[in-house]
Amino acid sequence: IIMSKDEYLITDEPLKALTFFALPMILGSFFQQIYNMADSVIVGRFVGSSALAAIGACAALTNVFICVALGGGVGAGVFVSRYFGAGEYGKMKTVVSTSLLSFLILSIVLGVFGFCFSNPMMRALQTPADILDDAVLYLRVYFVGFPFLFMYNILSTMFNSIGESKIPLGLLIFSSILNIIMDLWMVAGLRLGVFGAALATLIAQGISAVLSLLLFLNRMRQYESNFQLFDWCELHSMFRIAVPSVLQQSTVSIGMMIVQAVVNPFGTQALAGYAATMRVENVFSLIFVSIGNAVSPYVSQNLGANKPRRIKKGYKAALVLDMCFAAIAFIVIETLHTQISSLFLGKDGTALAYQVSGDYMRWLGYFFIFMGIKMATDGVLRGLGIMRPFLIANMVNLAIRLSVALIFAPRFGIAFVWLAVPAGWFANFLISYAALRNSWPTDKVEISQ
Repeated sequence: IIMSKDEYLITDEPLKALTFFALPMILGSFFQQIYNMADSVIVGRFVGSSALAAIGACAALTNVFICVALGGGVGAGVFVSRYFGAGEYGKMKTVVSTSLLSFLILSIVLGVFGFCFSNPMMRALQTPADILDDAVLYLRVYFVGFPFLFMYNILSTMFNSIGESKIPLGLLIFSSILNIIMDLWMVAGLRLGVFGAALATLIAQGISAVLSLLLFLNRMRQYESNFQLFDWCELHSMFRIAVPSVLQQSTVSIGMMIVQAVVNPFGTQALAGYAATMRVENVFSLIFVSIGNAVSPYVSQNLGANKPRRIKKGYKAALVLDMCFAAIAFIVIETLHTQISSLFLGKDGTALAYQVSGDYMRWLGYFFIFMGIKMATDGVLRGLGIMRPFLIANMVNLAIRLSVALIFAPRFGIAFVWLAVPAGWFANFLISYAALRNSWPTDKVEISQ
């Protein structure tokens, strides 16, 4: 007998269920940030700034590949949630098995491609000659570990899809600590430089991926039912959701690279101020992204369980959470923006760097609620499997941000890089919400409302 504690997303009061589910995801996102920063600190401290630059040069490229893994996980997760909510455990296991096999093959193909073409790709990105060899070496080790990266990300989404967000958090904390220990041993102790940093990440990810697979297989044993190892129909359904997710995530990464190119001509100090606030934006963004990611399995499970009334209630609960966190973000930024900037800029930061950072941060502080409502609405659309408006809305958001930055910033000043950000978020919300109003599954059930 399956205990109902697994099914709290379809039984508990929506605000309580979503809060309980989203908090480990938010904590996990913070841990990911700390883990990335620790990696950079260790390499910068023990190897030097050129090694740090070599790893940084790979970031834009590796981000695009990570988007493929994350998007793939989203596609599979929507159906795992739906079948879990409906109690159709055989179909759920078929989706799990189909996605793991297909993404294993895809990760091997991409890994081999990346390994063979690391040098041409880094040259195409105009990596400085003095760090090219280190960057290529780091990238090659990274691509060797690609199947582990995919498996880990897909399984994290699978756990979230069955309402289990604490296990991915535990695995992420374990992986982070292990990576830092391995980094210190290989980079500081064995003096393996960039190769040591890449190898530490590969080993930590590999162990975490295998652990998460064993834990997940053990969890699946609870749901006794016959299933198929591979199903082409399920694969096709997953790709219908995965491909728009991959496109949306990748275009955001590419858009950020373009915005970076707009900021560069304003000089090092302006760039330092901008980069400092980008980190702060990332930290707050993760909260809203996590709430949006929590909404999708909630919606999918309730759709599968044929509880359409709970979907609208869940959406309202997500908006309440977003408002609370947006208020906290506003208060923190208004009262502490100078102190936050100084964490990144330190004593070396000039007046210009502090001004750019402060202006950008305070402007965003007023509008984080737009990002929150956008992410929650996108989360509902994903959970319902309505991907076309979701993709269009995100593309419009990106187009507004890029066009204003590219056209106005060079003529009228750096402020135009961020002035359009809330407009992009709000336009995204309006398009997503219009699509959602036409697609509520409640309309057929709730005639009284």
